[in-house]
Amino acid sequence: MDDWNPPLKPAQLCESRLISAILDGTFPINSSLPAERELAARLGVTRPTLREVLTRLDRAGWIEIHHGKPTRVRDYWREGNLMVLAALAQAARQLPPHFSDYMLEVRTLFAPAYTRKALERDRQAVIALLQNYPQLPDDAVSFARADWQLQYELTLLSGNPVFTLIYNSFTDLYESLAVRYFSIAENRAHSRAFYLDLLGCAERCDGNAAEELVRQTMQSSRERWKQQES
Repeated sequence: MDDWNPPLKPAQLCESRLISAILDGTFPINSSLPAERELAARLGVTRPTLREVLTRLDRAGWIEIHHGKPTRVRDYWREGNLMVLAALAQAARQLPPHFSDYMLEVRTLFAPAYTRKALERDRQAVIALLQNYPQLPDDAVSFARADWQLQYELTLLSGNPVFTLIYNSFTDLYESLAVRYFSIAENRAHSRAFYLDLLGCAERCDGNAAEELVRQTMQSSRERWKQQES
């Protein structure tokens, strides 16, 4: 439905175009943006709209504004924050090299911790969450949606909202990657076995085993993804 995807407002479109120009090298890291009048004309927005956007990008770590000096494009890997992370995750067509693997590495580090915390805080909720997973329909979209939902719910059950905020930053990218990953039957079988094993850990109330299972499974999934994409 068109109402669900309204056209971007001028400021949103301007912000999206500027981030794209930084990512594709039109405005390289540590270069200077054009003067405000020229940049507003190139982007097709008013100068007040451009100033609004530049202020947001400055707060996020994309650019550095010094009044009376040219605006510098920051090294967003070193100077950015979670706002940069969220923007990168939405820019599926312009991802920097290895970004998907970086994301999977972060998940490999975080997922064992939030899974164990979830099991320790509310074992019955984890059991209830997992009970239907071994019977998932055998198609890529079902697995992608179910896997995202499982990780999301585990972050909530962990009791640490920072896990959820970080995970939500990857939502758009995760969906596109997961459908590709689960398009391979062996990957679906690998995850189906994981869901069943994790359910067993929850039923035994074995947090140590759950943590190790998640760590090994996430690392294995990461290796499978790298092989799939090579």
